[in-house]
Amino acid sequence: MKQAIKLFFGILLLWVLMYQVWLLLHILWWVDHNPESTAFMEARLEVIQERRPNAKLQRQWVPYARISNHLKRAVIASEDSKFVDHEGFDWVGIETAFEKNLKKGKIVAGGSTISQQLAKNLFLSGHRTPWRKAQEAVITFMLEKLMSKRRILEIYLNVIEWGEGVFGAEAAARHYFHGNARALGPAQAARLAAMIPNPRFYDVHRSTRYLNRHAATIQARMRLVKIP
Repeated sequence: MKQAIKLFFGILLLWVLMYQVWLLLHILWWVDHNPESTAFMEARLEVIQERRPNAKLQRQWVPYARISNHLKRAVIASEDSKFVDHEGFDWVGIETAFEKNLKKGKIVAGGSTISQQLAKNLFLSGHRTPWRKAQEAVITFMLEKLMSKRRILEIYLNVIEWGEGVFGAEAAARHYFHGNARALGPAQAARLAAMIPNPRFYDVHRSTRYLNRHAATIQARMRLVKIP
């Protein structure tokens, strides 16, 4: 019995180590190559195709230089104001979010950095489990050690969801403003950044009072933001 238990845990440990190596190799490849898809994109496409079997995602990769600096500032202002300074984790933000959630008795705020969000989008399911949070931390550490902040932000802006089947800055600019990511102005960028927490809802409800107010707040903060 003891031998069987040892064998089981040995195999489990080997599997976990092999999975970490698999993750590491993907991240190393993406330092210089663009991801063709992400785990989150594939999951969303599967859901969409249950209703529309021939549906495809709206997405088009654009390099960092062809994304408006206004959008970079707006997204950092909205999602991760300390992005250029931290090493993947905003401990103050995590503590603040925990206190808010504890006070409300439910999850009303998140403390995830841009790097943590990218880790989830690239590899992980949407289910909140202790294993997933631990794996997210490991992937975030890998991203921060192997990629520059500029590269992390470039990938993030090209893979995050911005509406029903809409992924990345270029697709979002075309979907909402009939333009391209390079041409986004401050107000447009702030509005897109304000949509990130609930993009499918705001794809349908594009002018709610909260969205308008949140976009205005983001735009006011943008001038204070440093970008990589």
